[in-house]
Amino acid sequence: MEEIKAGPLLSTIEYPSDLQKLDKLQLQQVCNELRQFIIDCVSVNGGHFGASLGVVELTVALHYVLRTPYDKLVWDVGHQAYGHKILTGRRKVFHTNRKLDGISGFPNIKESPYDAFGVGHSSTSISAALGMAIASKVKGETDRRHVAVIGDGAMTAGLPFEALNHAGVANANILVILNDNNMSIDANVGALKEYLTDITTSKTYNKLRDDFWHLLGKLPAPGFQRSMASKIEASLKGVISKSSNLFEALGFRYFGPVDGHNVVKLSEQIKDIADMPGPKILHIKTVKGKGYDLAEKDQTLWHAPGLFDKVTGQINTKTFDCPQAPKYQDVFGKTIIELAEENPKIMGITPAMPSGCSLKYMMAAMPDRALDVGIAEQHAVTVSAGLAVQGMKVFCNIYSSFMQRAYDMVIHDVAIQNLPVIFCLDRAGLVGDDGATHHGAYDIAYMRCIPNMIVSAPMNEAELRNLMYTAQLEETKNPFVIRYPRGQGVMPEWKTKMETIPVGTGRKIKDGTGVAIITLGHPGNFAVEACRQLATFDLDPAHYDLRFVKPLDAAMLHEIGQKFDKVITVEDGCIQGGMGSAVLEFFNAHGYKAEVRMLGIPDEVIEHGKPEELFHICKYDVAAIVETVKEMSVIKVLTEKV
Repeated sequence: MEEIKAGPLLSTIEYPSDLQKLDKLQLQQVCNELRQFIIDCVSVNGGHFGASLGVVELTVALHYVLRTPYDKLVWDVGHQAYGHKILTGRRKVFHTNRKLDGISGFPNIKESPYDAFGVGHSSTSISAALGMAIASKVKGETDRRHVAVIGDGAMTAGLPFEALNHAGVANANILVILNDNNMSIDANVGALKEYLTDITTSKTYNKLRDDFWHLLGKLPAPGFQRSMASKIEASLKGVISKSSNLFEALGFRYFGPVDGHNVVKLSEQIKDIADMPGPKILHIKTVKGKGYDLAEKDQTLWHAPGLFDKVTGQINTKTFDCPQAPKYQDVFGKTIIELAEENPKIMGITPAMPSGCSLKYMMAAMPDRALDVGIAEQHAVTVSAGLAVQGMKVFCNIYSSFMQRAYDMVIHDVAIQNLPVIFCLDRAGLVGDDGATHHGAYDIAYMRCIPNMIVSAPMNEAELRNLMYTAQLEETKNPFVIRYPRGQGVMPEWKTKMETIPVGTGRKIKDGTGVAIITLGHPGNFAVEACRQLATFDLDPAHYDLRFVKPLDAAMLHEIGQKFDKVITVEDGCIQGGMGSAVLEFFNAHGYKAEVRMLGIPDEVIEHGKPEELFHICKYDVAAIVETVKEMSVIKVLTEKV
């Protein structure tokens, strides 16, 4: 990994203090060089792309005006924080972004004092910045400024509205910058999008506002300007637009919408309002992917395109000599259409991830039966419950780490009422480059402890299809979890005929002696390869695919407990409370004394890296299984000799 060279002006900027030495007229050149630097880096190293290009001018303006890190700047999600990282001491190591032992792809408080708050999931910035503002108020730090940057897509979640509601009465100094580009990863949906569009497209209001500010600039009394400006503009908005008072109704002084790509004017506007007391909101309009034509035209594709040729825009794709296995999410996306064509009760729900989870296929084929509810996981779960109580079979597809936000709804609205909502938890296990905030490490533990819940994981594409088929059957009356990993499966010929899997039944992959390996989900494929390698050492462990961690296959576990005194469990979830724990609980309840080694995600925060690197670090890859079987087999041989 080689350091990417920066332009002549950007190369002189290590920290915001260097940026602040420049004349305002040089800021546009900084923006041009910063945008090109991001393009150069992401094209050869990968990462999130469009979001950071869209906020280049905002990033430069903020660090030109604010006294970070004393002033607190909180980014939402973090997809757009690449420019921030480059301007705050990490330009020379930016080529390590999202690489093992390199810098994180998201703001991280352990990485830099300029990262005021760690983020990765959306919609947290206003709450975090408000907490900091209240703390500053309590400590008497009246000169400290607090800024939250949030996108219009992230605003659809419930948390920002809770924060806005509190901020309006907290009398704390906070500036919320609403970055409005009409996108999250896919296009935004919902009434808030329509509301923001109404504000930004009202030609009458915008003309009057511009004329008003032009006139105000000619007045000689700056005190009058500050005291009267917001009142007069609010009156204009009240007259012209019936829906433009939402933020004022919540106690915020609203400014905008303004051009988010005019760096000089933007820096002046931020400077003018940052020191105003109380809560303020600056509404800026930006273009996701700004400055790279292809990214502007297809903002979803260029959210995180992978490696690409920056000149031609050709995205690198691997070529293979033989058919390749599909991604698990694509198997889900194609299979749900097959099922829905046969079962009119089936519906699909996703919270702003139609492309990521591949529900986009059903949304195109059956638009009335597949819904994107925006970044609103709690709502996604409860609206699914509402559909289920009326007899619908709902596939609610949420990334494993995002489902953590909706945990109360899973318990309160689904499990307690025993509604047959089908939770497809995409990105289960270690996801790789996105790191700690996105790993699906905890769902086995947090789902299997809930009454009425069925919790399953397919070992391959055929198993995923069979579990989906089983879950939507009329006789399946319980909430049903199907967890599967990010990325490719193992079956190029995956479109098999779907069959019912009796709930709570596993399967024996191979018989064996000495040691039994119990796997759950995709890591079962690691065990298959490990068994192949172990044969060269004359070791022949048995392999069982548990398939369901709740309910457990009691008959299969009794067979293992009676036949083996050495057991290895393998899962791509946290060891504490996971599948291995479930096996130990079963063995303990039935008096089995087997020695059990649990392989999985350890009790620590796992950072970013390639999945294969992380599997190795966490010691549940093929090599770890081979080594554990060998160790336990040696122990058994030595014990028998003694």
